[in-house]
Amino acid sequence: MICSMTGFGRCELSKGLKKVSVEIKSVNHRYLDVSIKMPKKFNVFENKIRDELKNYASRGKIDIFISYVDLSKGDVNVRFNEGVAEEYYEIFKSASDKFNLENDLTTSTLLRLPEVLTMEEECINEDEIWEFLLEALTKAFSDFRDARVTEGEKLKVDLLSKLEDMKKDVNFIAERSPQIIAEYKQKLLDKINEAVFNVQIDESRIATEVTIYADKVCVDEELVRLNSHIDAVAEALSSDESVGRRLDFLAQEMNREANTTLSKSNDVEVSNAAIELKTCIEKIREQIQNIE
Repeated sequence: MICSMTGFGRCELSKGLKKVSVEIKSVNHRYLDVSIKMPKKFNVFENKIRDELKNYASRGKIDIFISYVDLSKGDVNVRFNEGVAEEYYEIFKSASDKFNLENDLTTSTLLRLPEVLTMEEECINEDEIWEFLLEALTKAFSDFRDARVTEGEKLKVDLLSKLEDMKKDVNFIAERSPQIIAEYKQKLLDKINEAVFNVQIDESRIATEVTIYADKVCVDEELVRLNSHIDAVAEALSSDESVGRRLDFLAQEMNREANTTLSKSNDVEVSNAAIELKTCIEKIREQIQNIE
């Protein structure tokens, strides 16, 4: 099952006056890079969220957004720090006595001083909240994975089509190669006949020249490896594992063989086929970047 690294999933759940929303999206990345934005009170669940995500994705730059609303009671409490207020009062009183100034401290002034009033988040029932959050995460992550699988299947179909095109090019080069040698030998004989008349041709010398030329333009090994790599890519596309990195390696190897084939070519038709190979491989490499 091939998965794309591009995906999106969302879930919003409500239970009574509580509501949680989870949104997840991803793009290509060499490794698994996860960013989670959520209420501060949910920080305690971060490792659990990351562990849960690993059941649905192994690569990609993934962003998770979580929001939570509880209207059943206030999310925060206001706390009056009496000890801090007393210290401020004593400082005001001391300054008033020392400099013979009027102590004009008021209650509203005192309460506005730093740390006299602080906001404390309401304690939450972690087990209860995690169960609620996990339900939303599971639905969002499942939709996210399904989107990746759907996109991955489209990539698979496209890649298999391109592999078939590559097979045709490889087969054409394999069929054309012996003809190139025969044509070279004939051209060599024709040139000799044009240059010299009624002279006995040294067949062994001709055979040697043809052999040297054949060795120079021979791409049998490259074609064998290309076919092997094409089959390996097709096999990987049927795997249930994460194969993006393996496919990327195979694409590099196919490109290497295509380059060698093109560099050895001394025939227009073979060169054109090798160029088509390289073009197709480049398209495959681009598509593979999207595969997990």
